[in-house]
Amino acid sequence: MDQSQPYARAGAVSTAAGVCWLLGIAMVGNVHATKSAEQRLAMLERHRGLWTLGQFLAAAGTAAAPMGFLRLAAQLRQSPQTAGAASEPARGENLAAAGAAALLAGSPLFVWDLAVRAADIEKFAYRRGAAWPFLAYAGLQTCGIGLLGVALQSSSLKGRTALGAAASTPLFAGILLRYKDIPPFVFYLVETALGVKLLRFKKEPPL
Repeated sequence: MDQSQPYARAGAVSTAAGVCWLLGIAMVGNVHATKSAEQRLAMLERHRGLWTLGQFLAAAGTAAAPMGFLRLAAQLRQSPQTAGAASEPARGENLAAAGAAALLAGSPLFVWDLAVRAADIEKFAYRRGAAWPFLAYAGLQTCGIGLLGVALQSSSLKGRTALGAAASTPLFAGILLRYKDIPPFVFYLVETALGVKLLRFKKEPPL
């Protein structure tokens, strides 16, 4: 591993996972914006193969996304890059670990939801499935992203991307509380941005 880019592998995994998810969800992307259940079902019946493939890709991205951030948390614990007081590295490590754990805990819920969507297009088209798995997943994603943002902001990885991830938590939480729903692509946009941040980060050489 290039010591000048210590988080490149973690970033590559997180970025690839986000791209995989976004590609999967775009297979029959306009179905999510269609208000009529009948039209949604007709659209899914016309593109059944693409829809099934898209759900598998989205599930793969969902399962892989936490892996990069778990690697990041492990790296911060082994070799903290934070600056300042001695208590700050421990805080960043713990927050990163908690954030990655929240993403990991939520991912099986959405993978299961995606499997149901692929298996029963009529249930998805008419919004007949149970809402709690997605809401639990969305809540854990919101917490996880916020914790990761604060963790990165406490380290040498701080910057606009980390700050934006931390600031997204109250926004996402407000949308969830108000509408009991949220477009999941917003999570993957933030996670992909964090992955790119890790991928591009270069450690300053010692003086």
